[in-house]
Amino acid sequence: MDKFFPSRSAFITLVACCLVVIIALGIRQTFGLFYFDFSTDLDITISQFGFAMGLQLFLWGAFSPLFGVITDKYGGNIAIFLGFVFFLLGVILFYSGFNTGVYFIYTIGVLIGVGLGSTAIGIPVSVVAKHFPASKRTIATGIVTCAGSFGYFVSPVLVKYSLNESGWENTIFYFCLLLGLGLLVALFVSTPKIPVEDNQNKDQSAVDALKEAFANKSFIYLTLGFFVCGWHIALVATHIPTDMMDKGLPDWCATAVLSLIGLFNMVGTITSGYLSTRYSKKKILSAIYLLRGASIMIFIFFPPSVINSIIFGITFGFLWLSTVPPTNGIVAHIFGTKYVGMLYGIVFVSHQLGSFLGAYLGGVFYEMNGNFDYAWYGSIALSIFAGLIHLPINEKPIERLQTV
Repeated sequence: MDKFFPSRSAFITLVACCLVVIIALGIRQTFGLFYFDFSTDLDITISQFGFAMGLQLFLWGAFSPLFGVITDKYGGNIAIFLGFVFFLLGVILFYSGFNTGVYFIYTIGVLIGVGLGSTAIGIPVSVVAKHFPASKRTIATGIVTCAGSFGYFVSPVLVKYSLNESGWENTIFYFCLLLGLGLLVALFVSTPKIPVEDNQNKDQSAVDALKEAFANKSFIYLTLGFFVCGWHIALVATHIPTDMMDKGLPDWCATAVLSLIGLFNMVGTITSGYLSTRYSKKKILSAIYLLRGASIMIFIFFPPSVINSIIFGITFGFLWLSTVPPTNGIVAHIFGTKYVGMLYGIVFVSHQLGSFLGAYLGGVFYEMNGNFDYAWYGSIALSIFAGLIHLPINEKPIERLQTV
């Protein structure tokens, strides 16, 4: 049996990228838990909060292609280090008092959003993908995504405890320390000059790669489908604490749901990564989105209860980031891995546009109607759309990359 790790640098990079996403996604996942403190102490309304979170998510996606280009040209260590600089700057300024009115938007929305463009899942996954051959690639990227899920799992519990015991200011300070650690971890990420099993397009330019991708219908379908993933994740991560509070559920219930999402996402992403090596990736994606719709329907149409919330955390958690390995795998399989950072970044822009609308419109619907019902109804409709839009994808490598 072949060794799983092609090289020592592949092992070190995988571990480093796992730590990167644990830090970045772990912090990002918990912002919804701060809303009540921000509302009381900083006079932030739910629509302002939703807009800042949405802008953060949109800029995360908008800067992903740029960081993808930096990754493909200069290396993932440079891109991730720069991302942590922006992330840390946003948190330090927020901690220093730049946290009300337009400053809230600038620090939480803009600077952290830019930082997430390289520190969150997209760039670490694309760097790891360059180290592994196709037979092991989705499992390796699934491990990175699983690490992010571990961050999702542990961070809500730790942050909730810190908020209760130390207050939100000290909790933000702890974030500064974690992000400083992230700067060091970024130095251990390496990017191979010629990705494994990808010599076929070594002379292709980035512009040619973009033209090739946008002329491919499968790339467009994949990009449209990933929009739905972003909407779902942002709506839940940003507004689930408020939604559960309004339903009369215990204060700890939202924390439990966010932790369950992280816990079961570890299982879901590894499962998705493994299945993507054996079965059609587009069919796996279609099933994931349709099952998300079913999970949401059970959550909103059954009477509110702790048990129903736990079921939602488990089922939606299993499907949370399970879209990432097959999505990244389809991009790498069709176009090769030389520009996978840039191309996956383009797909991720669509994801984050969905995230912006999910976070922002969720807050708008709440202020208009006093609940999130219309946001949930839209989520169900989008699940059906995504389940169908992936089916026409042609998963075969384009002719340029096929072996003779």
